[in-house]
Amino acid sequence: MKDISETDFIKFLGTAGARIVVSKQLRASGGMWYSLQGFNVLVDPGPGCLVRCISSRPKMDPMKLDAIILTHRHLDHAGDVNVMIEAMTEGGFKKRGILYTPEDALTEDPIVLQYVRNYLPQIEIIKECGSYKLSDTVSFETPLKHQHPSETYGINFYTPNYTISLIADTRYFPELLKHYRGDILIINVVRYKVDRDTKGWLYHLSIGDVKEIVTVLKPKVTILNHFGMTMIKAQPRVVAEQLSKATGLKIIAAGDGMKFDLTTVSSR
Repeated sequence: MKDISETDFIKFLGTAGARIVVSKQLRASGGMWYSLQGFNVLVDPGPGCLVRCISSRPKMDPMKLDAIILTHRHLDHAGDVNVMIEAMTEGGFKKRGILYTPEDALTEDPIVLQYVRNYLPQIEIIKECGSYKLSDTVSFETPLKHQHPSETYGINFYTPNYTISLIADTRYFPELLKHYRGDILIINVVRYKVDRDTKGWLYHLSIGDVKEIVTVLKPKVTILNHFGMTMIKAQPRVVAEQLSKATGLKIIAAGDGMKFDLTTVSSR
């Protein structure tokens, strides 16, 4: 029987967000590996995901993946989806795993290649208010379509022992406060501040947005992730510490390669 600490964790393969940080690899852009009661799901395999998996210590073996989820089709979230499907299926020789993806990743300027789709026994289209069963004890929902240039969804993961919410790329809108009430809240926060001249077209959250979200939702732990250049310059760890002091809540900044033990947070 596996040690629960080895079956319940999130591995942050990369914490880069937006084009400049990704293209310069100021932070890695590999996405997140969730091990949820032994079910392994990769979320948003951006550029370098495979390399980050193999170079991880201990190594994250792609052939142990059970599913891949794309929150949306932008390259910083899906650049390595094809190679990760190949790796998960041993080059297509073992038809296994499920891809969960918005429809436009398959149809509109598709990022998932046709030939790798044949390696998968199942592709599931995620939609607003969707509910999906991963295993006997693990499921997830996509409660809300986000305000982002491509079709984008946040995620709520459910297990008997803890719940995890992921607020993926979006600009702020009030409905976010109704749907992401996990014990652990992961928030993609690309911007440190939003300038007045960018507010109308910027489709990402800022620290001011995060402060409002966590003050209302009060998760047991908030993890900041997916940093753009202004967040990098502001130093995410320092920003998280300041936000913790201002709100009285536990808020941490993810780091490349960070492993978060889910057994330290329980909904019971």
